[in-house]
Amino acid sequence: MARAHWGCCPWLVFLYACAWSHPKPGELGREDVRDCSTNPPYLPVTVVNTTARLSAIRQQMEAWNLSAYIIPDTDAHQSEYIGKHDERRAWMTGFTGSAGTAVVTMGKAAVWTDSRYWTQAEREMDCNWDLKKEVGITVIVSWLLTEMSTGGRVGFDPFLVSFDSWKSYDANLQGSNIQLVSITANLVDLVWGSERPPVPSEPIFALENAFTGSTWQEKVSNIRSQMQEHKKAPTAVLLTALDETAWLFNLRSSDIPYNPFFYSYTLLTNSSIRLFVNQSRFSPETLQYLNSGCTGPMCVQLEDYSRVRDSVQAYVSGDVRVWIGTQYTMYGLYEVIPQEKLVADSYSPVMITKAVKNSKEQDLLRASHVRDAVAVIRYLVWLEKNVPKGTVDEFSGAEFLDQLRGEEDFFTGPSFETISASGLNAALAHYSPTKELNRKLSSDEMYLVDSGGQYWDGTTDITRTVHWGTPSAFQKEAYTRVLMGNIDMSRLIFPAATSGRVVEAFARKALWDVGLNYGHGTGHGIGNFLCVHEWPVGFQYNNIGMAKGMFTSIEPGYYQDGEFGIRIEDVFLVVEAKTKYPGSYLTFEVVSFVPYDRNLIDVSLLSPEQLQYLNQYYQVIREKVGPELLRRQLLEEFSWLQKHTEPLSAGAPHTASLASVLVASTLATLS
Repeated sequence: MARAHWGCCPWLVFLYACAWSHPKPGELGREDVRDCSTNPPYLPVTVVNTTARLSAIRQQMEAWNLSAYIIPDTDAHQSEYIGKHDERRAWMTGFTGSAGTAVVTMGKAAVWTDSRYWTQAEREMDCNWDLKKEVGITVIVSWLLTEMSTGGRVGFDPFLVSFDSWKSYDANLQGSNIQLVSITANLVDLVWGSERPPVPSEPIFALENAFTGSTWQEKVSNIRSQMQEHKKAPTAVLLTALDETAWLFNLRSSDIPYNPFFYSYTLLTNSSIRLFVNQSRFSPETLQYLNSGCTGPMCVQLEDYSRVRDSVQAYVSGDVRVWIGTQYTMYGLYEVIPQEKLVADSYSPVMITKAVKNSKEQDLLRASHVRDAVAVIRYLVWLEKNVPKGTVDEFSGAEFLDQLRGEEDFFTGPSFETISASGLNAALAHYSPTKELNRKLSSDEMYLVDSGGQYWDGTTDITRTVHWGTPSAFQKEAYTRVLMGNIDMSRLIFPAATSGRVVEAFARKALWDVGLNYGHGTGHGIGNFLCVHEWPVGFQYNNIGMAKGMFTSIEPGYYQDGEFGIRIEDVFLVVEAKTKYPGSYLTFEVVSFVPYDRNLIDVSLLSPEQLQYLNQYYQVIREKVGPELLRRQLLEEFSWLQKHTEPLSAGAPHTASLASVLVASTLATLS
């Protein structure tokens, strides 16, 4: 699952709509909140005193003749996760939740965030700040109109507001005689000063050829061909999302939590390549890899990261046309490109091309998911043995799962913060425990674990929900209906180029049939050692049509408030479907290989087709993961896998089969 203004998911969609977020540590928890109605106000120890910070930023506002200043929660690339030095809204307000916008006027200050973060905001903000329990640009502008006088000026950093967001602010302010003012000097940075964390400086490295689907030269040639074929004949493509540049050049680093990216922009023309980056981070070998010592059409010319606006402005002074993806381009670059020289699509050609994996990239992702399945299976086996002892909590479990993934080849780190949620915490779809705030795992409760890894050959994301005791009849029905939704989507055959939102209801039908539902999205794209939530693939309204070679998650769920939560998430490759009659049709091939919890499946609810699919899936798991477990002498895990992938039959009790006896005998011999 994930967050919506993704560097891998555009900001304007807002997390509140996408509902794909992994909140940061401590975002949910204690009821010890501020009380600003008392005298003096009651403030918990978690509150940050922002009086001096607000005074300082108001002095800056006065110097710029501003009546209000907008502080978004993003970076200059709309990254899903942001670096410490970009956490401006968190530093200014004290509120560390991963979604929300702050606005400061000369007399008031307010934060807008959604319901997942209300308690956290009341725990972290002092009484200088009003908490607004609505979200969206429209409600922010409505508040501004009540707080400002006619002729007022609203300042913003154009590198933190996307073109689409700027359009929305501008449209909502029309006729108000209030001016929206772009200021490239960020006022929070001026106040933050030397206390602001430094920009990352870790090396930027090139992936080995074994882990790339194409060379960077092949990718550049492909994008240039698309430029030539475009009816508006763009002379350049401007890349602003971090995963675009990382993908194009097969380069990676560690500037962004959970994502292997580095701060950069790219301006690709028919005859030149300009990469805006801190070039001191490249080794001589990487500079040679990029052909940075020459000036030809296949030579990457390095320019300082901070020069991108000036360089684009200089480029557009000529007879040129710049192709941008409006979902990711910030207003700071958009505003320097004359309208007549702009070729604007929702997504850049790199974003669209990256979404479709070639055969090598597909094989790489499949391989990463096999190894990832080994780690998750080892974790589930460990839980079965240790949860009954009362020695595992949500946080220690998540840490151990990271440790197990760390033993897999090519692992570099988690792909997002693990959602490890027991009992009622699992009813919070985006809950993450902390060392200080967590819940013991119990055999009497359901446990949901949503986790993933970054590997050189792929990115993974998988969710399993388990119960080690005796689930209630309702829990089993809800789980089984979530599983039915997962299966129904997996089996679906649909015309090529169908939008995900058109078929998304198939994942919900089994729940809808009995009056149940879930409040988050059904799936998202996934990258090759890139974004775990890779835009623009998925089932949202603004995702592109499905195509052969795309990867997407399918993850229906159900959440009973205050009691339990269920989610089943697998990653799938979009493949050609075999149909009776000729036509261009697609379906899904699963690449996640971890069995579901048999203890929670009510087989009587499954149709014969669903049951057949499930048993075929279990056979695939045995074929893909079983040999890897045996190769590594993980005999206990192999036995567990065989037991949990026994074929299911309608109405049949879950007893040991002859095959299970044979497996046990084989393991004894191997031991």
